[in-house]
Amino acid sequence: MVRASELLTELSIDELEALADSLLAPSAQARLDDLLASKREQPLTPDELVEMDRLLQQVDQLTLLKTRARYTLSHSQAEHEIAVLAESELNLANVRI
Repeated sequence: MVRASELLTELSIDELEALADSLLAPSAQARLDDLLASKREQPLTPDELVEMDRLLQQVDQLTLLKTRARYTLSHSQAEHEIAVLAESELNLANVRI
């Protein structure tokens, strides 16, 4: 069942595709990678832990948005296919008449 609240209907197909393919900013990803590597070698400072948590929250939010974009795209594709099938059936019915 499609949950309308999960669909990003205000975005165009191009915008949805761009969002679905988006990545964390390279500088943020590099910093997160550095923090994670440092954490493996030694405990992080409290400020570094806060920074790492903030970056991980950004990753989580981006993942949720990308998932919603893909969900919206798949729903839009399914609606399009249903419309095409309905039109084809209507055309067949008109040919028979």
